Amino acid sequence: MSAADDEHAAPAVRAMTDADVAAVLALERRLFPHDAWPESFFREELAEVASGTRQYWVAVAADGAVIGYAGLMCVLPLADVQTLAVAPEAQGRGLGTRLLRLLVDAAAARRADQVLLEVRSDNPGAQALYAREGFAAIHTRPRYYPDGADALIMQKPLRDLDAPTSASRLRS
Repeated sequence: MSAADDEHAAPAVRAMTDADVAAVLALERRLFPHDAWPESFFREELAEVASGTRQYWVAVAADGAVIGYAGLMCVLPLADVQTLAVAPEAQGRGLGTRLLRLLVDAAAARRADQVLLEVRSDNPGAQALYAREGFAAIHTRPRYYPDGADALIMQKPLRDLDAPTSASRLRS
């Protein structure tokens, strides 16, 4: 396989570990200079993986570089995308879609009713990705981000939210 083939090979996606935090943090700071999570947030989130409420993944290029990451919190009946990021040099090749689908599939496997996320109102690329994957804007949080940008709350139902659940049928 040539170096050009390696460059275009699909990145490996695996569970994030503590050993990945430094690389994830460097990418986080590069992508989100004004509102990057501190190292302690990533470490706290990874500590919650054992509780079963969090799942985090990294996408790793053939050369071992972390080029993306994603995290999900699931406290039934809701799942929430905690973070999703792809390095600029890896964008436009489907990695964001792949990571988002991984998050949605994990939420569905845990039997969440819906997946929620926040996205900057000034990030049309991310909004378009989420819309293509079935998310719809349901609310705006004014001045949510430290620089004053609004957050759009987007939702993807994983099942019919109007259908009665077995618990509600028992109450009727």
